[in-house]
Amino acid sequence: QVQLVESGGGSVQAGGSLRLSCAASGYTSSSPCMGWFRQAPGKEREGVARIYTRDGTTYYHDSVKGRFTISQDSAKNTLYLQMTNLKPADTAMYYCAANFSTSCDNAKRVEYWGQGTQVTVSS
Repeated sequence: QVQLVESGGGSVQAGGSLRLSCAASGYTSSSPCMGWFRQAPGKEREGVARIYTRDGTTYYHDSVKGRFTISQDSAKNTLYLQMTNLKPADTAMYYCAANFSTSCDNAKRVEYWGQGTQVTVSS
């Protein structure tokens, strides 16, 4: 059973930084698509960043380009999201996601979710 456990959320002021972590377990010898999604109250869950772990290709939502960096530590089976220059608009619950059979670019097709970690950015 694949499990994803996020950590690292919190409250920061605008301009601050946070690093989210997602510890993955329950699978071996696979190269999933892994990503970060976020959902603010009253809004749909949206993709923030994803990485294709087979070759390290990354994609970012336009709103976070240049501020967020997704990375992986294959030895630790851990996914990271380094967030800098945070803005109040980044406030949301952030979820780690993993797909083994398709791309993880669409929340409706995500196969595995973490429980989420809250990020709150105050102005």
